[in-house]
Amino acid sequence: MRDFFRFYFLPAWKTCAKLAEEWITGRRRCLEPPKLKGEFPMIRSVRHGIRQLLLFGWLEALSCLFPVLIFISLAVLKAADVPHMYDLMLVICLLIQWAMVRTGLETKDEVKVICLFHLIGLVLEIYKVNMGSWSYPEEAWTKVWGVPLYSGFMYASVASYLCQAWRRMHVELTSWPSPWFTVPLGAAIYLNFMTHHYIWDLRWVLTVLLFVLFFRTAVLFTVGRKTYRMPLVLSFFLIGFFIWLAENIATFLGAWQYPNQRESWQLVSFGKMSSWFLLVIVSFLIVAQLKKVKQAEQKPDGRGVPAAVPED
Repeated sequence: MRDFFRFYFLPAWKTCAKLAEEWITGRRRCLEPPKLKGEFPMIRSVRHGIRQLLLFGWLEALSCLFPVLIFISLAVLKAADVPHMYDLMLVICLLIQWAMVRTGLETKDEVKVICLFHLIGLVLEIYKVNMGSWSYPEEAWTKVWGVPLYSGFMYASVASYLCQAWRRMHVELTSWPSPWFTVPLGAAIYLNFMTHHYIWDLRWVLTVLLFVLFFRTAVLFTVGRKTYRMPLVLSFFLIGFFIWLAENIATFLGAWQYPNQRESWQLVSFGKMSSWFLLVIVSFLIVAQLKKVKQAEQKPDGRGVPAAVPED
């Protein structure tokens, strides 16, 4: 079975992924539909837009592979009503991580970042569960202070998405603020998830500071041969919104449970979206700072970071 996976499945997966990307980007011109003589510019524009949308969707799908596989595993285990689901999920997450490294879908540097997020997420989970914010009702041998170890992989999957999307779409940042501002802001956001149980919840104050700090910062990402620009704060909102949608799927599948979901499943409150918005910022700040350090080390003079391009 191991030889089959190594010599047949892995090469086949790599080949299919490469062929799909080549077809969408148009590297294989023989697969392109022939251009019609006298074709209107609007038609060419529509065809180009569809091609770009397909390529963007493909790059996003590859980047989201880790969280998607986690959702599929949760759905299968819940449908099969398997006992000790959390323990099996830990084994599955470890296998997914191993397979993604072996297939080249994740680099070793990305795995290091993912492990860091696993630890950060697990610490936050232990604190919040013991404060009664949510719970993991299923029995498990791999629970630590009421939190199954697999839960850290849900945070790690967010880091996996950010790292892979960054690499696949050649993400760059313009007008990135100084780490003297970004690091304290990220630390304050993370600590506020814990301290708001005892003192005031400062999430809206932190959100205002976020807008002030990043209002000039934009994300540059490349799809095919075209580079697009998006305000960084908007990207935070979009990622936070989709994580909120994923959270509804996860709670429905029994990944964890909020107090109002103990009797029956209910939609996760919209207020949680602001929490995910802020948590995405912490994740993004860590990834961006690590990317800056890595790229600075690779430069002979240690200066200038392509991932954070100053605005003209």
